[in-house]
Amino acid sequence: MKYNSFVVFGLGKFGQAVADKLIESGAQVMVVDNSEDIIEAYSSKATTAIVADLTDTSAIKAIGISHVECAVVAMGSSLEASIMCTMIAKESGIKLVVAKAGNKRMGQILKKIGADQIIFPEEESGIRTAKSLIVSNFLEYFEINEDLCLVEMEPKEKWIGKTLKELDLRKKYGANIIAIKNGIVKDFVDPDLPLKADAPLLILIHKKNLEKLDKNIVF
Repeated sequence: MKYNSFVVFGLGKFGQAVADKLIESGAQVMVVDNSEDIIEAYSSKATTAIVADLTDTSAIKAIGISHVECAVVAMGSSLEASIMCTMIAKESGIKLVVAKAGNKRMGQILKKIGADQIIFPEEESGIRTAKSLIVSNFLEYFEINEDLCLVEMEPKEKWIGKTLKELDLRKKYGANIIAIKNGIVKDFVDPDLPLKADAPLLILIHKKNLEKLDKNIVF
């Protein structure tokens, strides 16, 4: 599912990395932090920038986040603030709540009170998380190194019924299909086998070519 509106609670290194990438994508982004200086820096680029005490239930509720689709709770060092923001985000009906955890125990607590996804940061994880939220045709995204990544995605509608040999995805996208998940992952990919809608592809690709795989590009 693709999300267009976000709230990012906490603008440390991780929170700023997520917020910056989401803003860059053109999404509607609300940022909330207790630092007036940080909020002032985001007031000209975020959709909404609010100073608030993230440990204060009343202050968080007063922000008004019921219209937001996805919340990112980015305070990995403050369990109290993370708990408050996660609980209120869920109570407000936000569809997806992604919470940063400083350790596994914290992650377990946040999961128990309603967080849909737990991440263990810092900055690079923030960028990767933002990408996975924005590029919604990717079912999974795994970073291999600074240049390469592995993504899982369903075949585009235009690909269904065609073979990998016909599509020549390596030439069009610089993409290497390393497996097709058809019930099980097979270690051999038949280039003459027509692709099926319900058989996701595992693709090794250079990061610079990720946008070419966007679902809005049909070729």
